[in-house]
Amino acid sequence: MSAPTSVNEMRLNPVDGWWRRLGFLLLPPRCLLCGERGTSGRELCARCHSGLPWNAMHCARCALPLTQPAAFCAHCLRHTPSFDRVLAPLQYASPLDTLIMRFKFKEDLAAGNLLADLVIDTIQTATMPLPDLIIPVPLHERRLRERGFNQSLELARRIGKAFARQVDGATLRRMRATEVQSVLAAKARRQNVRGAFASAPGRIDGRSIALVDDVVTTAATVNECATILKRAGAREVNVWAVARAPERS
Repeated sequence: MSAPTSVNEMRLNPVDGWWRRLGFLLLPPRCLLCGERGTSGRELCARCHSGLPWNAMHCARCALPLTQPAAFCAHCLRHTPSFDRVLAPLQYASPLDTLIMRFKFKEDLAAGNLLADLVIDTIQTATMPLPDLIIPVPLHERRLRERGFNQSLELARRIGKAFARQVDGATLRRMRATEVQSVLAAKARRQNVRGAFASAPGRIDGRSIALVDDVVTTAATVNECATILKRAGAREVNVWAVARAPERS
């Protein structure tokens, strides 16, 4: 049986659904933010769900949060990025930032599963075809040893399972350890990641790619990754992220 090509073709396995419902009855999930009973089988209550910083008004290309309606932000109008589109349902702000930090630095996989599910919800309602392949933004070997896991790969695995898509964690590689992006200004971020990635030749020719990351801040990292993937033959590169950071003043 071939993999579904759109979210409308996805169906929940009835046996899996039965076991999940039984598990929720025996051990109902609790909201990771407030501790109240979760809703829809998730560790997030309805009140905290509605209180998340949803990225409602944003650039159609890079998902940068906007203060007034516009098709594209000034950055994308001046310089068309290498990626085709960023899908980021949330803004990187409180209380979402606490969930991301718990997942990223405290190995809270429950928080990671919840974050991935929020992305899955958005993909299911988006008018976009599913990709041929899902690729996580890679960590350098040194950073991977320090942290113990790649948060982007964990997100990609859960998203890939939801849409029956292959996750490829080997094609895109980080060739050198870069400085932590969060401490750098926008221009320094672009210089920091320039030439930091490489792609194995011949593996993605003509394929559409979903590039997965946790947070898109200035888009420097995902733009560099998209550049490398398109040079390697990717037909299209869309970015799927949990959150997009607002522009710094």
